[in-house]
Amino acid sequence: MQLKHNTYGKGRVRVMRVKRDAPRHEVRELSLLVLLEGDFAVCYTNADNTTVIATDSIKNIVNINARHHPELDTEAFLPVLATYFLSHYAQVAAVSITAHETKWQRLTINGAPHDHAFALDANGRNTVRLHATREGQTLHSGVEDFTFLKSTESGWANFVIDDATTLPETHDRIFSTAMNASWLWSGTPESFPETNGRVLEAMLNVFATTYSPSVQNTLYLMGVAALEAVTEIAEISLACPNKHYIPINLAPFRLDNPNAVFLPTDEPHGQIECTVAR
Repeated sequence: MQLKHNTYGKGRVRVMRVKRDAPRHEVRELSLLVLLEGDFAVCYTNADNTTVIATDSIKNIVNINARHHPELDTEAFLPVLATYFLSHYAQVAAVSITAHETKWQRLTINGAPHDHAFALDANGRNTVRLHATREGQTLHSGVEDFTFLKSTESGWANFVIDDATTLPETHDRIFSTAMNASWLWSGTPESFPETNGRVLEAMLNVFATTYSPSVQNTLYLMGVAALEAVTEIAEISLACPNKHYIPINLAPFRLDNPNAVFLPTDEPHGQIECTVAR
């Protein structure tokens, strides 16, 4: 039997590149499928791996090039990756790369685009929940899966350190979350949509402009800001997963990583919740 066709590579290579050589950061998050074709048939037919580039190495090559090129748009980054494989490995005849980009839009705070705070494009779902009896009713508005991040001005330190601790302290990390928030109406505003927008605006202003020593503290301050901005709500509940972006260790490749290249992870995540009331 003949081996008619073969290709192999690495899928779902997730990487966040942060261009932070100026006060205004640029973030580019990708999930890539990298497939190689070439002189690999003997691996299939003869169990001979001598020409095969490990798929883990393919992932590392993505990260190495991400460190060297945080500034490139996806359309410019993929040719750089392909050129790396074709120029370094004679046995590679062709490279196919598919990239899906998570689009982040810069937040507007006080009328101006913010330097390092972003919201996910096409973001969130508005929610309304009513509970009614003959004695009365309660009305909540809110938002689900409203996703936002900032590329700096967040830390996590001075927590419990014991025999179970592996997480290092940091004073500069990415803060990203997909927030579920719900607020209880105690009055009727002139416009529900406009007032809901003010609730979100007040919370995002705090998020973008305040250093975060913890997700817990930031959520509380966001809740306080919402209550101060909108007198018609009595309380607000926030539930936020801490969506981790883990700095990738580039030391084996003799490269530093000044918070420029990250591995996006969804599971497991920290889950932080609170309710702030008047």
